[in-house]
Amino acid sequence: MRHYLKVIKPVVFLVAFAIVLSGGFVYAKWPGNDERPASFADLVERVRHSVVNISTTKVIKGHPLQPFFGPDSPFKDFFGDDFFKRFFGDIPQRKFKTHSLGSGFVISQDGYILTNNHVVEKADEIRVILDTGKEYDASVVGRDPKTDLALIKVKPDKDFPEPAKLGNSDKIRVGDWVIAVGNPFGLGHTVTAGIISAKGRVIGAGPYDDFLQTDAAINPGNSGGPLFNMDGEVVGINTAIVARAQGIGFAIPINMAKELLPQLKQGRIVRGWLGVMIQDVTPELAKSFGLKEPKGALVADVLSDGPADRAGIQRGDIILEFNGKDIQDAHTLSRVVAATKPGAKVSVLILRDGREKRIKVTVGTMPEERPGETAVAEKAKNWGISVQNLTPDLAEQFGWDRSEKGVIITEVEPGSPAWEARLHKGDLIKEVNRRRVQNVRDFKRALAKAKETESLLLLIKRGEHTFYVALPPIKEKD
Repeated sequence: MRHYLKVIKPVVFLVAFAIVLSGGFVYAKWPGNDERPASFADLVERVRHSVVNISTTKVIKGHPLQPFFGPDSPFKDFFGDDFFKRFFGDIPQRKFKTHSLGSGFVISQDGYILTNNHVVEKADEIRVILDTGKEYDASVVGRDPKTDLALIKVKPDKDFPEPAKLGNSDKIRVGDWVIAVGNPFGLGHTVTAGIISAKGRVIGAGPYDDFLQTDAAINPGNSGGPLFNMDGEVVGINTAIVARAQGIGFAIPINMAKELLPQLKQGRIVRGWLGVMIQDVTPELAKSFGLKEPKGALVADVLSDGPADRAGIQRGDIILEFNGKDIQDAHTLSRVVAATKPGAKVSVLILRDGREKRIKVTVGTMPEERPGETAVAEKAKNWGISVQNLTPDLAEQFGWDRSEKGVIITEVEPGSPAWEARLHKGDLIKEVNRRRVQNVRDFKRALAKAKETESLLLLIKRGEHTFYVALPPIKEKD
C-alpha cells in the first residue's frame, strides 16, 4: 500500500497542472488552486506591433579619450588626467555625436508616440523603428521633465501599426502579472515578464514620483517602453532601474500620462498650485498636534496672497484631505494639487488646534520658474550635476542611512567639470562653498551665491569617506 501511495502522489500533483483555457490565455493549475499563465505568446503577439524602438543623436563637447577614461571607466584608477597631460599636453575638446537608444509605444493612429523625457531630451535627431524594421523621423511635441514624460510624433503611412490600448493603473494590484516590451541594450523588441511588486514608490526622480515597482526585467534601453497587463493594456511606462540590483524596476503609472496627455499635445504643462511650504508629519509632531497617527501634510509656511492665504489656511495647519483625497504625507499633497486643474474650487480638510475644519480653496496656477531659479538650475547643469533630496528609497538604493543629511547626486554630465572631478551618481553633497547643505533648498541657496568665474568647493561623502572637491570655473560657451 505504501508503494502505491508513493506512485499516486506525484501523479496527483501532475494532474493538478492540467491546462485550461480562460479569457484567451492558457493557464496551468498550480498547488493551492492558483492560476498562472502557461505562456505569454498570444498576448505578446497582440501588443508587440505598437511598441517602437527610439534612436537619438546628440552633439556634445568633450575630448577624444572621454569615453575610455571617464569616472566609470575601468582605467580611471590607472590613467588619470595628469597622466595624459604629462605625455600629450592639454587635449583640446571637440564636438562629436553620441547615440542613445530607448523605447516608446504608439498611442494613436495619427502618429503620436509616448516615451520618457530623458530618452529624447536634448536630442538633435530622433528615429523611430517599428518591429518590422521600418524607420520614421520623429519630432518632439511636448515634454515634462518633472514626470519624465514626452510625446513625439511621426508622419504615419499605411504600414503604421495600431495603437496600444491604455489601461487603468489605479486598478492594478500588487502581485498582478505584467510584461515589459522594449529595446534593452539595443536588442530590439525584447519581452520580459514579472509581477507588480509595489505601488506608489518615491525614488527621487522628480517632485511627483508615484512609481509602480516591478520585477519584470528592465534594462537600459527599456526606458519609455510599455508595461502591459494581462488584458494587453498599458498600465505603466518603464522608466528607471536600481543600479547593482536585480528584479527592481520602476514604471510611471499610465493614469499620470493620461492626465497630462492633452497638455503634452499642446506643448505646455500647467499645474495646480496651493502656495504653501509643507513637510511630513513625524510621529513626534503627530503627538504634539494631537493626531492619533503620523499622517497629513504640515503647513510650514503660507505664501502671501497665494491661493491658500486667500482661503485662510495658516502656518501650523495639517492638511488631511484635499478635494476628497486622503493626504498621507507632503509628497501626496504636492502630487494631488499639481494634478488639479487651476481655477477649480476644492474642499480642504485641515486640523487646527486639535479640531478638524473644512476650507474652500480656489486652486491657482503654478508659477513659472523665476529668473533666479532658472539661473540656479542652469548653473548646476553647467557644472554638470543634478541633485535630489535624499528620500528613503534613494537612501536604500545607494546604501545611505536614512538619518543622513545632504543632497544626493543623481546625474553627472559627461565632459562637465563634475565629470572631470570624478563625481559619481550616489555621492552625497554635504557643503557648497563651506555652506552646510541639508536639502535641495539649501543647495539652491548656496549655488545662487556661487560665482561661475570661481571654483565651486563641495564637501562630498562617499561611503564612509568625506572629502573636498573643487570644481573648476565654468568656461565661456562657444
